[in-house]
Amino acid sequence: MKRRDFLRASGAAVAGTLLFPETLQSQIQSRKEENLPGMLNHFTVSESDLRKVMTVALEKGGDYADLYFQHTFSNSLSLQDGAVNRASSDIAYGVGIRVVSGDQQGYAFVENISLNEMIKAARVASRIANSSAKTPPVKVEEKVFRNYYPILKSWEDKSVQEKMPFLQKLNERIFELDSRVVKVNAGISDETSYVLYYNSEGLLCHDVRPMIILYANCIMQQNDNIENGQSSRAARKDASFLTDEIVEEIAQEAVNKTSIMFQAIKPKGGEMPVVMGAGGSGILLHEAIGHAFEADFNRKNTSIFSDKLGKQVCDKSINIVDDGTVENDRGSINFDDEGIGVQKTYIVKEGVLNSYLHDRISAKFYKTSPTGNGRRQSFRFIPIPRMRSTYMENGNCTQDDIIASVKSGIFVDNFTNGQVQIGAGDFTFFVKTGYLIENGKLTEPIKDVNIIGNGPKALADITMVANNLKIDQSAWTCGKDGQGCPVSQGLPSVLVKQLTVGGM
Repeated sequence: MKRRDFLRASGAAVAGTLLFPETLQSQIQSRKEENLPGMLNHFTVSESDLRKVMTVALEKGGDYADLYFQHTFSNSLSLQDGAVNRASSDIAYGVGIRVVSGDQQGYAFVENISLNEMIKAARVASRIANSSAKTPPVKVEEKVFRNYYPILKSWEDKSVQEKMPFLQKLNERIFELDSRVVKVNAGISDETSYVLYYNSEGLLCHDVRPMIILYANCIMQQNDNIENGQSSRAARKDASFLTDEIVEEIAQEAVNKTSIMFQAIKPKGGEMPVVMGAGGSGILLHEAIGHAFEADFNRKNTSIFSDKLGKQVCDKSINIVDDGTVENDRGSINFDDEGIGVQKTYIVKEGVLNSYLHDRISAKFYKTSPTGNGRRQSFRFIPIPRMRSTYMENGNCTQDDIIASVKSGIFVDNFTNGQVQIGAGDFTFFVKTGYLIENGKLTEPIKDVNIIGNGPKALADITMVANNLKIDQSAWTCGKDGQGCPVSQGLPSVLVKQLTVGGM
């Protein structure tokens, strides 16, 4: 997984107005309707069309099939050298058709949602199956899920001219905060995604998914030294996200993260205690542990945790959660991309590995219920088990208690990226900044170090957990199997009694 400063977009924009394909023009007036007829009209399909396509998808047999319609409007705006000088827009529109036979999947997608094209794609997907045909249900059952990100003012109603002042304020505020600032890059990326889902069980559901990222990169110079730092905020939130308060928060953080680097040193390397600060240190859960809890890795015996379900994996005081229900959170969804309502899933409960993160295929294999973790990048991809918002629940001490317990070690809370080997569980994180801990106190700032360890061992080596849980709201994107998905992560401050620190 790596942090993304902004969503890449391509396409055309003129004076802040999106250029829509002619085939979509007639849908624009109805696209904000969230009722089922409105969403069917949005994609110009009927319930009869859905049944016809499903019949073709299962004409060669198969255990299960589904249709995933998506229509996404993405816009980005960037500032450089004091001017808003780049704007781009992108439209993604199409349907993915999947047929499942055992643990095999046939998949095809089309960007032209006509009945004939969908039937052709359904026939391609159906080739995975070779058993007797199954007829999909005649009855279509709509399901309505709780909405964790209500939209009162859509990003589609927010013009480029309305967004530009926030970037200009962000630029000006960063320059005001420190005279050493020499350059600011900043950007806004917003997205609205319309989703319609139908499967061979007769389930029909729909969603409207907003997303926003505001970021700033700050570059400072002190004598001959140049340093840079960045700050971002991301959420599933409507246009009310953009406020003077969020601009100030990002400006302050970007300047603080950059200015501290002029004082920072590279510490001596070696094995030592590491205090992971609250918030962004949740990368430990995501990279070192979270991926290894995804059920596809365990089903294939790739994960180091594949034989540990129901077993003690860490201290009894530790609870680790993957949660799709955090309101307005970047990793939240109302239902996953297989039509499963999301939930708060305890991966580790009281130190015991309680559950893997399941899609429909892995849930069937393990004879359990899906956990709402079947996610995909877009209609062009099959769903696979993915994290949402992954965090550890609070412990019973304070961060000061943890730091005071360490004679010699480091404190870290600002990361740029990380990676893990799922099989062995070995991980590496790059730490942008942190502090030395000497005799129970934070002393000199540090920068640019690697932390190396093993996921199961690091989890077992967490000996103290603070009561200051923070879910980091930066723009995190998780990469897996060539797909990217928005996620978030969080952690209260914790003490890992021993990790390898790569320093001088």
